Amino acid sequence: MPDTTPTLHMLCGKIAAGKSTLASRLADNEATLLFAEDDWLSALFADEMQSTRDYMRCAAKLRSVLGPHIVSVLNAGVSVVLDFQANTVESRAWMRGILDQTTASHQLHVLVPPDEVCLERLRARNASGTHPFAVTEAEFHKVSKYFVPPTEEEGFDLVMYEGIE
Repeated sequence: MPDTTPTLHMLCGKIAAGKSTLASRLADNEATLLFAEDDWLSALFADEMQSTRDYMRCAAKLRSVLGPHIVSVLNAGVSVVLDFQANTVESRAWMRGILDQTTASHQLHVLVPPDEVCLERLRARNASGTHPFAVTEAEFHKVSKYFVPPTEEEGFDLVMYEGIE
């Protein structure tokens, strides 16, 4: 009999590292739901988000509502791909809090392409107009300063990627 333990998939990587591309691939599995932070934030708070501080405020609201729901989904036996940034110790602690309320397994997917690759993808993404948020190169560098790679001490099962096509 196949293992039916649900899995919480989390994603860590700078802007345009390929997190959403990988999230879509992971969500193609049977009995798996995708929760994409950018889609939710755009739908609920697009006109309120003008700064990093605005993002933090809106993301905290979103997490407070979705966290218990994600716990319920995992406890119902459905895997979850959490396309939320796991780029800081604080954001990973929120994800750990979700995981700790379940019997789900987990994988923290860490994408580490060079900044030049991320910036090239960012330019293409901005030009396409298909992403809910356009991010400037200056914003990329500002936000990247907050990026903290996960450590062994955090206790996550890491899956490392140099790049996603």
